[in-house]
Amino acid sequence: MSWVLANLPTIAGHLLAHLLQAVPAIIASFVLAIPIARLARVARPLRAVLVTGSSLLYAVPSLALFVILPIILATGIRDPLNVIVALTLYGLALLVPATADALDAVDARVLDAATAMGMGRLRCFLTVELPLAGPAILTGLRVVTVSTISLTTVGAVLGVRSLGWLFTDGFQRGVTAEILTGLVSTAALALILDGLVLTLGRLCLPWTWKRVGTSGAAVAGVGAATSGSQEGKA
Repeated sequence: MSWVLANLPTIAGHLLAHLLQAVPAIIASFVLAIPIARLARVARPLRAVLVTGSSLLYAVPSLALFVILPIILATGIRDPLNVIVALTLYGLALLVPATADALDAVDARVLDAATAMGMGRLRCFLTVELPLAGPAILTGLRVVTVSTISLTTVGAVLGVRSLGWLFTDGFQRGVTAEILTGLVSTAALALILDGLVLTLGRLCLPWTWKRVGTSGAAVAGVGAATSGSQEGKA
């Protein structure tokens, strides 16, 4: 605890650097995954390439990708942009398949009804298809959020500032408190951002959670009625 109190400014600096790398990658993954998944749904011949290809990205070792990207992007090896791009690619590897499956799960009869009401493709997608697929997409986004927070620490091996720096520096100097601080901070940050994403999801999809709550109340009511009838028989 004394090490933490003595190094609060350093920890805060690495925490901020961690967020500046992870948050843009999460947002970029979400924004890019939706049109890619939509294209995979509309253009069936491209589905295997887009969905399977994006999934294969996750098989690429993160450290190797961090080393290759500076050559492709013409940036320095310690440039945080390399980490952001790599994290975005890993986020797409998880979110594109999840989003594609979520869009496929939307009932075709609902889409036919929306088309029969005169909705265009874009309006139907934005107001019918995407909201119905929202809960499943939100689940995938939460996985991407936690995964991205964890993977951001790998950049510290190349000298990029993040909470992972506490791991490498603590290991080199043999400071156990520093390593534990990095571990706890990373886990806590992942939990906080996961809760934030869940809260934003509930605000954007209020009808879904109300429906779940209503269903739960209905089930509870049926259970209470059944229990009451059994007591009456007794």
